[in-house]
Amino acid sequence: MESLSTTCVIAGGGPAGMMLGLLLARGGVDVTELEKHRDFLRDFRGDTVHPSTLQIMHELGLLEEFLALPHARVFQAGIDIGARHYAFADLSRLPEPCNFIAMMPQWDFLDFLARKARAYPNFRLLMETEAKDLLAKGDRIVGVLATGPRSVGGSQSDQNKVNIQIRAGLTIAADGRHSALRTKSGLKLKELGAPFDVLWLRLQRLPGEPDDVAGKLATGQMFVMIPRGDYWQCAMVIAKGGFDAIRAEGITAFRQRLRVATGFEDGRIEDAIHDFAQVKLLTVAVNQLMQWARPGLLCIGDATHAMSPVGSVGINLAVQDAVAAANILAPILRKGVPRLGELNKVQKRREFPTRMVQMFQVAIQNRFLAPTIRSTRLPKAPLLLRLLDRHAFLRKYPARLIGLGVRPENVK
Repeated sequence: MESLSTTCVIAGGGPAGMMLGLLLARGGVDVTELEKHRDFLRDFRGDTVHPSTLQIMHELGLLEEFLALPHARVFQAGIDIGARHYAFADLSRLPEPCNFIAMMPQWDFLDFLARKARAYPNFRLLMETEAKDLLAKGDRIVGVLATGPRSVGGSQSDQNKVNIQIRAGLTIAADGRHSALRTKSGLKLKELGAPFDVLWLRLQRLPGEPDDVAGKLATGQMFVMIPRGDYWQCAMVIAKGGFDAIRAEGITAFRQRLRVATGFEDGRIEDAIHDFAQVKLLTVAVNQLMQWARPGLLCIGDATHAMSPVGSVGINLAVQDAVAAANILAPILRKGVPRLGELNKVQKRREFPTRMVQMFQVAIQNRFLAPTIRSTRLPKAPLLLRLLDRHAFLRKYPARLIGLGVRPENVK
Protein backbone atom coordinates (compact mmCIF):
# COMPACT_ATOMS: atom_id res chain seq x y z
CA MET A 1 0.00 0.00 0.00
CA GLU A 2 1.26 3.44 -0.96
CA SER A 3 -0.27 6.67 0.32
CA LEU A 4 -0.77 10.16 -1.06
CA SER A 5 -2.63 13.24 0.10
CA THR A 6 -4.08 16.05 -1.99
CA THR A 7 -6.69 18.77 -1.81
CA CYS A 8 -8.77 17.33 -4.67
CA VAL A 9 -8.54 13.93 -6.35
CA ILE A 10 -10.27 13.50 -9.73
CA ALA A 11 -11.01 9.99 -10.98
CA GLY A 12 -11.14 9.88 -14.77
CA GLY A 13 -9.12 11.63 -17.47
CA GLY A 14 -11.96 12.28 -19.91
CA PRO A 15 -13.19 15.72 -21.01
CA ALA A 16 -14.90 16.51 -17.68
CA GLY A 17 -12.02 15.34 -15.51
CA MET A 18 -9.21 16.90 -17.53
CA MET A 19 -10.97 20.24 -17.90
CA LEU A 20 -11.74 20.37 -14.19
CA GLY A 21 -8.17 19.41 -13.32
CA LEU A 22 -6.82 22.24 -15.50
CA LEU A 23 -9.23 24.83 -14.11
CA LEU A 24 -8.68 23.91 -10.46
CA ALA A 25 -4.90 23.88 -10.89
CA ARG A 26 -5.17 27.27 -12.61
CA GLY A 27 -7.18 28.43 -9.60
CA GLY A 28 -4.43 27.49 -7.14
CA VAL A 29 -5.85 24.16 -5.91
CA ASP A 30 -3.65 21.10 -5.35
CA VAL A 31 -5.03 18.47 -7.76
CA THR A 32 -4.26 14.79 -8.33
CA GLU A 33 -5.88 13.27 -11.43
CA LEU A 34 -6.18 9.55 -12.13
CA GLU A 35 -6.45 8.01 -15.61
CA LYS A 36 -6.65 4.22 -15.77
CA HIS A 37 -5.16 3.87 -19.27
CA ARG A 38 -1.57 4.36 -20.39
CA ASP A 39 -2.61 7.07 -22.87
CA PHE A 40 -5.72 8.68 -24.32
CA LEU A 41 -5.63 6.72 -27.59
CA ARG A 42 -9.03 5.06 -27.77
CA ASP A 43 -11.00 5.08 -31.00
CA PHE A 44 -14.69 5.80 -31.53
CA ARG A 45 -14.82 8.41 -28.80
CA GLY A 46 -16.71 11.61 -29.45
CA ASP A 47 -14.65 13.99 -31.55
CA THR A 48 -16.95 17.01 -31.67
CA VAL A 49 -15.65 20.12 -29.92
CA HIS A 50 -18.68 22.41 -29.95
CA PRO A 51 -18.72 26.22 -29.90
CA SER A 52 -19.44 26.19 -26.14
CA THR A 53 -16.14 24.36 -25.52
CA LEU A 54 -14.27 26.53 -28.03
CA GLN A 55 -15.54 29.55 -26.09
CA ILE A 56 -14.04 28.12 -22.90
CA MET A 57 -10.69 27.73 -24.66
CA HIS A 58 -11.02 31.32 -25.91
CA GLU A 59 -11.66 32.60 -22.37
CA LEU A 60 -8.57 30.73 -21.17
CA GLY A 61 -6.47 32.36 -23.90
CA LEU A 62 -5.80 28.95 -25.49
CA LEU A 63 -8.03 28.96 -28.56
CA GLU A 64 -5.44 29.92 -31.16
CA GLU A 65 -2.95 27.32 -29.90
CA PHE A 66 -5.71 24.71 -29.61
CA LEU A 67 -6.88 25.26 -33.19
CA ALA A 68 -3.31 24.86 -34.42
CA LEU A 69 -3.87 21.13 -33.84
CA PRO A 70 -5.18 19.17 -36.85
CA HIS A 71 -8.94 19.49 -37.11
CA ALA A 72 -11.82 20.01 -39.53
CA ARG A 73 -14.44 22.74 -39.17
CA VAL A 74 -18.14 22.03 -39.54
CA PHE A 75 -20.41 25.02 -40.11
CA GLN A 76 -23.55 23.31 -41.40
CA ALA A 77 -25.61 20.30 -40.35
CA GLY A 78 -28.20 18.54 -42.44
CA ILE A 79 -29.85 15.22 -43.08
CA ASP A 80 -30.65 13.22 -46.21
CA ILE A 81 -34.04 11.54 -46.33
CA GLY A 82 -33.91 9.30 -49.34
CA ALA A 83 -32.52 11.40 -52.19
CA ARG A 84 -33.57 14.74 -50.62
CA HIS A 85 -31.17 16.82 -48.48
CA TYR A 86 -32.54 19.01 -45.69
CA ALA A 87 -30.39 21.67 -43.98
CA PHE A 88 -31.36 22.35 -40.36
CA ALA A 89 -28.49 24.09 -38.51
CA ASP A 90 -26.11 26.87 -39.54
CA LEU A 91 -23.39 27.39 -36.94
CA SER A 92 -21.77 30.17 -38.97
CA ARG A 93 -24.56 32.40 -37.63
CA LEU A 94 -23.19 32.06 -34.07
CA PRO A 95 -20.76 34.69 -32.70
CA GLU A 96 -17.20 34.53 -33.98
CA PRO A 97 -14.58 33.18 -33.44
CA CYS A 98 -16.38 30.11 -32.07
CA ASN A 99 -18.99 29.65 -34.76
CA PHE A 100 -18.23 26.09 -35.88
CA ILE A 101 -17.76 22.57 -34.55
CA ALA A 102 -14.12 21.48 -34.50
CA MET A 103 -13.78 17.83 -35.50
CA MET A 104 -10.70 16.72 -33.58
CA PRO A 105 -9.71 13.30 -32.26
CA GLN A 106 -10.55 13.28 -28.58
CA TRP A 107 -7.08 12.06 -27.66
CA ASP A 108 -5.61 15.27 -29.11
CA PHE A 109 -8.08 17.33 -27.09
CA LEU A 110 -7.23 15.45 -23.88
CA ASP A 111 -3.49 15.56 -24.53
CA PHE A 112 -3.75 19.33 -24.98
CA LEU A 113 -5.61 19.78 -21.68
CA ALA A 114 -3.17 17.49 -19.87
CA ARG A 115 -0.17 19.40 -21.23
CA LYS A 116 -1.61 22.72 -20.08
CA ALA A 117 -2.52 21.35 -16.66
CA ARG A 118 0.96 19.84 -16.14
CA ALA A 119 2.41 23.34 -16.49
CA TYR A 120 1.07 24.05 -12.98
CA PRO A 121 3.24 22.69 -10.14
CA ASN A 122 0.12 21.92 -8.08
CA PHE A 123 -1.22 19.45 -10.68
CA ARG A 124 -0.29 15.76 -10.82
CA LEU A 125 -1.60 13.32 -13.47
CA LEU A 126 -1.21 9.62 -12.65
CA MET A 127 -1.60 7.46 -15.75
CA GLU A 128 -2.42 3.74 -15.50
CA THR A 129 -3.96 4.49 -12.13
CA GLU A 130 -7.57 3.44 -11.58
CA ALA A 131 -9.87 4.48 -8.73
CA LYS A 132 -11.47 1.30 -7.38
CA ASP A 133 -13.23 2.33 -4.21
CA LEU A 134 -14.04 5.24 -1.93
CA LEU A 135 -12.38 5.95 1.40
CA ALA A 136 -14.86 7.03 4.05
CA LYS A 137 -14.69 8.42 7.56
CA GLY A 138 -18.17 8.10 8.96
CA ASP A 139 -20.57 9.52 6.36
CA ARG A 140 -17.88 11.61 4.68
CA ILE A 141 -15.79 10.53 1.68
CA VAL A 142 -12.13 11.30 2.38
CA GLY A 143 -10.45 9.97 -0.77
CA VAL A 144 -10.09 6.92 -2.97
CA LEU A 145 -8.41 3.53 -3.05
CA ALA A 146 -6.71 3.09 -6.41
CA THR A 147 -4.36 0.70 -8.18
CA GLY A 148 -1.39 1.93 -10.14
CA PRO A 149 2.30 1.45 -10.92
CA ARG A 150 4.63 1.00 -7.98
CA SER A 151 6.05 4.27 -6.63
CA VAL A 152 3.24 6.11 -8.41
CA GLY A 153 4.57 6.40 -11.93
CA GLY A 154 7.35 3.84 -11.68
CA SER A 155 7.17 0.53 -13.55
CA GLN A 156 4.38 0.09 -16.08
CA SER A 157 4.27 -3.69 -15.66
CA ASP A 158 0.97 -5.07 -14.37
CA GLN A 159 3.03 -7.30 -12.06
CA ASN A 160 4.19 -4.17 -10.25
CA LYS A 161 0.73 -2.65 -9.70
CA VAL A 162 0.11 -1.71 -6.09
CA ASN A 163 -2.78 -0.33 -4.04
CA ILE A 164 -2.60 3.42 -3.55
CA GLN A 165 -4.54 5.21 -0.83
CA ILE A 166 -5.19 8.80 -1.87
CA ARG A 167 -6.66 11.03 0.83
CA ALA A 168 -8.36 14.21 -0.33
CA GLY A 169 -10.55 17.00 0.95
CA LEU A 170 -12.76 16.51 -2.15
CA THR A 171 -13.17 13.50 -4.42
CA ILE A 172 -14.53 14.02 -7.95
CA ALA A 173 -16.07 11.08 -9.81
CA ALA A 174 -15.52 11.82 -13.51
CA ASP A 175 -14.98 8.17 -14.46
CA GLY A 176 -17.65 7.85 -17.13
CA ARG A 177 -21.05 6.30 -17.64
CA HIS A 178 -19.93 3.06 -15.96
CA SER A 179 -18.48 4.95 -13.00
CA ALA A 180 -17.08 2.67 -10.30
CA LEU A 181 -17.08 5.49 -7.75
CA ARG A 182 -20.72 6.34 -8.44
CA THR A 183 -21.63 2.69 -7.85
CA LYS A 184 -19.68 2.63 -4.59
CA SER A 185 -21.24 5.91 -3.44
CA GLY A 186 -24.79 4.58 -3.14
CA LEU A 187 -26.16 7.58 -5.07
CA LYS A 188 -29.32 6.66 -6.99
CA LEU A 189 -29.42 6.71 -10.80
CA LYS A 190 -32.62 7.39 -12.73
CA GLU A 191 -32.83 5.71 -16.15
CA LEU A 192 -34.64 7.64 -18.88
CA GLY A 193 -34.21 4.89 -21.48
CA ALA A 194 -32.95 4.70 -25.05
CA PRO A 195 -34.67 2.58 -27.72
CA PHE A 196 -31.55 2.21 -29.87
CA ASP A 197 -27.85 1.40 -29.88
CA VAL A 198 -25.12 2.63 -32.23
CA LEU A 199 -22.55 0.78 -34.34
CA TRP A 200 -19.34 2.73 -34.97
CA LEU A 201 -17.08 2.08 -37.96
CA ARG A 202 -14.67 3.82 -40.35
CA LEU A 203 -14.93 4.28 -44.10
CA GLN A 204 -12.46 5.98 -46.43
CA ARG A 205 -13.14 9.64 -47.24
CA LEU A 206 -12.18 10.74 -50.73
CA PRO A 207 -10.77 14.16 -51.71
CA GLY A 208 -13.52 16.65 -52.47
CA GLU A 209 -16.17 14.97 -50.34
CA PRO A 210 -18.12 17.33 -48.04
CA ASP A 211 -16.71 18.68 -44.77
CA ASP A 212 -20.13 18.71 -43.12
CA VAL A 213 -21.62 16.10 -40.82
CA ALA A 214 -23.98 14.02 -42.94
CA GLY A 215 -27.05 12.24 -41.60
CA LYS A 216 -28.80 9.80 -43.91
CA LEU A 217 -32.22 8.21 -43.54
CA ALA A 218 -33.22 5.25 -45.68
CA THR A 219 -35.94 2.65 -45.24
CA GLY A 220 -35.50 1.25 -41.74
CA GLN A 221 -32.05 2.84 -41.31
CA MET A 222 -30.37 5.92 -39.94
CA PHE A 223 -26.70 6.55 -40.67
CA VAL A 224 -24.43 9.44 -39.62
CA MET A 225 -21.09 10.26 -41.26
CA ILE A 226 -18.63 12.53 -39.46
CA PRO A 227 -15.62 13.85 -41.44
CA ARG A 228 -12.26 13.08 -39.83
CA GLY A 229 -9.39 13.84 -42.17
CA ASP A 230 -9.06 11.04 -44.70
CA TYR A 231 -11.88 8.89 -43.31
CA TRP A 232 -15.51 9.07 -42.24
CA GLN A 233 -16.35 8.10 -38.69
CA CYS A 234 -19.72 6.47 -39.18
CA ALA A 235 -22.56 5.69 -36.81
CA MET A 236 -25.34 3.27 -37.71
CA VAL A 237 -28.40 3.52 -35.48
CA ILE A 238 -29.90 0.09 -34.71
CA ALA A 239 -32.73 -1.16 -32.51
CA LYS A 240 -31.77 -1.69 -28.86
CA GLY A 241 -30.11 -5.09 -28.52
CA GLY A 242 -30.20 -5.64 -32.28
CA PHE A 243 -26.49 -6.25 -32.90
CA ASP A 244 -26.71 -10.01 -32.31
CA ALA A 245 -29.35 -10.31 -35.06
CA ILE A 246 -27.19 -8.25 -37.45
CA ARG A 247 -24.17 -10.47 -36.81
CA ALA A 248 -26.31 -13.55 -37.34
CA GLU A 249 -27.20 -12.28 -40.83
CA GLY A 250 -23.51 -12.29 -41.71
CA ILE A 251 -20.96 -9.79 -42.95
CA THR A 252 -22.22 -9.84 -46.56
CA ALA A 253 -25.69 -8.70 -45.51
CA PHE A 254 -24.18 -6.05 -43.26
CA ARG A 255 -22.09 -4.68 -46.13
CA GLN A 256 -25.25 -4.42 -48.19
CA ARG A 257 -26.86 -2.40 -45.37
CA LEU A 258 -23.89 -0.05 -45.54
CA ARG A 259 -24.16 0.31 -49.31
CA VAL A 260 -27.82 1.29 -49.00
CA ALA A 261 -27.08 3.74 -46.16
CA THR A 262 -24.05 5.44 -47.74
CA GLY A 263 -24.67 5.09 -51.45
CA PHE A 264 -21.03 3.94 -51.82
CA GLU A 265 -20.56 1.43 -54.66
CA ASP A 266 -16.82 1.93 -55.20
CA GLY A 267 -15.41 -0.89 -53.07
CA ARG A 268 -14.77 1.26 -49.98
CA ILE A 269 -17.04 -0.85 -47.82
CA GLU A 270 -15.36 -4.14 -48.80
CA ASP A 271 -11.91 -2.59 -48.22
CA ALA A 272 -12.84 -1.31 -44.76
CA ILE A 273 -15.13 -3.98 -43.30
CA HIS A 274 -13.55 -7.44 -43.43
CA ASP A 275 -15.53 -8.82 -40.51
CA PHE A 276 -17.34 -7.55 -37.42
CA ALA A 277 -14.02 -6.82 -35.69
CA GLN A 278 -14.11 -3.45 -37.50
CA VAL A 279 -17.52 -2.62 -35.99
CA LYS A 280 -17.82 -1.35 -32.41
CA LEU A 281 -21.03 -1.40 -30.41
CA LEU A 282 -22.03 1.61 -28.29
CA THR A 283 -24.81 0.62 -25.91
CA VAL A 284 -26.78 3.85 -25.57
CA ALA A 285 -28.02 4.94 -22.16
CA VAL A 286 -29.73 8.13 -21.03
CA ASN A 287 -29.79 8.63 -17.28
CA GLN A 288 -29.14 11.10 -14.48
CA LEU A 289 -28.27 10.95 -10.81
CA MET A 290 -31.01 12.13 -8.49
CA GLN A 291 -28.36 13.58 -6.16
CA TRP A 292 -24.96 14.50 -7.58
CA ALA A 293 -23.05 14.73 -4.29
CA ARG A 294 -22.59 13.40 -0.79
CA PRO A 295 -20.20 14.79 1.82
CA GLY A 296 -16.71 14.83 0.31
CA LEU A 297 -17.81 13.51 -3.12
CA LEU A 298 -19.12 15.15 -6.31
CA CYS A 299 -20.01 13.42 -9.59
CA ILE A 300 -19.75 15.24 -12.93
CA GLY A 301 -19.91 14.44 -16.63
CA ASP A 302 -21.09 11.01 -17.78
CA ALA A 303 -20.75 9.72 -14.22
CA THR A 304 -23.70 12.00 -13.45
CA HIS A 305 -25.67 11.98 -16.69
CA ALA A 306 -25.14 9.66 -19.64
CA MET A 307 -26.35 11.45 -22.76
CA SER A 308 -27.88 10.14 -25.97
CA PRO A 309 -25.72 10.54 -29.11
CA VAL A 310 -28.44 12.86 -30.48
CA GLY A 311 -26.71 16.17 -31.20
CA SER A 312 -23.29 14.79 -30.12
CA VAL A 313 -23.40 17.09 -27.11
CA GLY A 314 -22.17 14.72 -24.37
CA ILE A 315 -18.56 15.96 -24.36
CA ASN A 316 -19.63 19.56 -24.21
CA LEU A 317 -22.14 19.01 -21.38
CA ALA A 318 -19.32 17.32 -19.45
CA VAL A 319 -17.01 20.29 -20.04
CA GLN A 320 -19.75 22.67 -18.88
CA ASP A 321 -20.06 20.66 -15.64
CA ALA A 322 -16.33 21.05 -15.11
CA VAL A 323 -16.42 24.81 -15.62
CA ALA A 324 -19.34 25.25 -13.24
CA ALA A 325 -17.65 23.04 -10.62
CA ALA A 326 -14.40 25.00 -10.87
CA ASN A 327 -16.17 28.36 -10.69
CA ILE A 328 -18.04 27.35 -7.54
CA LEU A 329 -15.48 25.20 -5.72
CA ALA A 330 -12.00 26.59 -6.51
CA PRO A 331 -12.31 29.54 -4.07
CA ILE A 332 -13.58 27.17 -1.36
CA LEU A 333 -10.87 24.55 -1.95
CA ARG A 334 -8.13 27.17 -1.66
CA LYS A 335 -9.25 27.74 1.92
CA GLY A 336 -10.57 24.39 3.11
CA VAL A 337 -13.02 21.56 2.49
CA PRO A 338 -16.39 22.24 0.80
CA ARG A 339 -19.55 21.40 2.71
CA LEU A 340 -22.34 19.34 1.15
CA GLY A 341 -24.44 22.44 0.57
CA GLU A 342 -21.61 23.98 -1.45
CA LEU A 343 -21.24 20.81 -3.54
CA ASN A 344 -24.98 20.84 -4.18
CA LYS A 345 -24.60 24.27 -5.81
CA VAL A 346 -22.96 22.52 -8.77
CA GLN A 347 -26.03 20.36 -9.27
CA LYS A 348 -28.30 23.37 -8.83
CA ARG A 349 -26.34 25.19 -11.51
CA ARG A 350 -26.10 22.32 -14.05
CA GLU A 351 -29.22 20.22 -13.49
CA PHE A 352 -31.62 22.40 -15.47
CA PRO A 353 -29.48 22.55 -18.65
CA THR A 354 -28.87 18.81 -18.44
CA ARG A 355 -32.55 17.99 -18.03
CA MET A 356 -33.52 20.27 -20.91
CA VAL A 357 -31.02 18.65 -23.29
CA GLN A 358 -32.02 15.14 -22.21
CA MET A 359 -35.70 16.01 -22.63
CA PHE A 360 -34.94 17.14 -26.20
CA GLN A 361 -32.88 14.00 -26.90
CA VAL A 362 -35.54 11.64 -25.53
CA ALA A 363 -38.24 13.36 -27.60
CA ILE A 364 -36.16 13.02 -30.79
CA GLN A 365 -35.22 9.41 -30.17
CA ASN A 366 -38.73 8.28 -29.17
CA ARG A 367 -40.76 10.22 -31.72
CA PHE A 368 -38.41 10.11 -34.70
CA LEU A 369 -35.44 7.72 -34.45
CA ALA A 370 -37.21 4.68 -33.00
CA PRO A 371 -40.11 4.77 -35.51
CA THR A 372 -37.62 5.28 -38.36
CA ILE A 373 -35.51 2.19 -37.63
CA ARG A 374 -38.66 0.09 -37.12
CA SER A 375 -40.34 1.29 -40.31
CA THR A 376 -40.47 -0.53 -43.64
CA ARG A 377 -41.12 2.74 -45.48
CA LEU A 378 -39.04 5.84 -46.08
CA PRO A 379 -39.99 8.39 -43.38
CA LYS A 380 -41.53 11.72 -44.26
CA ALA A 381 -39.62 14.83 -43.26
CA PRO A 382 -41.22 16.47 -40.19
CA LEU A 383 -42.75 19.91 -40.68
CA LEU A 384 -40.11 21.57 -38.52
CA LEU A 385 -37.32 20.10 -40.63
CA ARG A 386 -39.00 21.31 -43.83
CA LEU A 387 -39.34 24.82 -42.38
CA LEU A 388 -35.68 24.95 -41.36
CA ASP A 389 -34.60 23.81 -44.81
CA ARG A 390 -36.82 26.40 -46.51
CA HIS A 391 -35.92 29.41 -44.31
CA ALA A 392 -32.17 29.80 -43.76
CA PHE A 393 -32.51 32.44 -41.01
CA LEU A 394 -34.28 29.89 -38.78
CA ARG A 395 -31.24 27.61 -38.73
CA LYS A 396 -29.50 29.77 -36.14
CA TYR A 397 -31.86 28.44 -33.44
CA PRO A 398 -30.98 24.73 -33.67
CA ALA A 399 -27.36 25.84 -34.19
CA ARG A 400 -27.49 27.65 -30.85
CA LEU A 401 -29.08 24.67 -29.10
CA ILE A 402 -26.56 22.21 -30.52
CA GLY A 403 -23.52 24.50 -30.40
CA LEU A 404 -23.96 26.43 -27.16
CA GLY A 405 -26.59 24.47 -25.28
CA VAL A 406 -28.83 25.77 -22.52
CA ARG A 407 -27.23 28.37 -20.21
CA PRO A 408 -23.57 27.94 -21.25
CA GLU A 409 -20.86 28.46 -18.64
CA ASN A 410 -18.06 31.03 -18.66
CA VAL A 411 -14.71 30.75 -16.92
CA LYS A 412 -14.25 32.93 -13.85
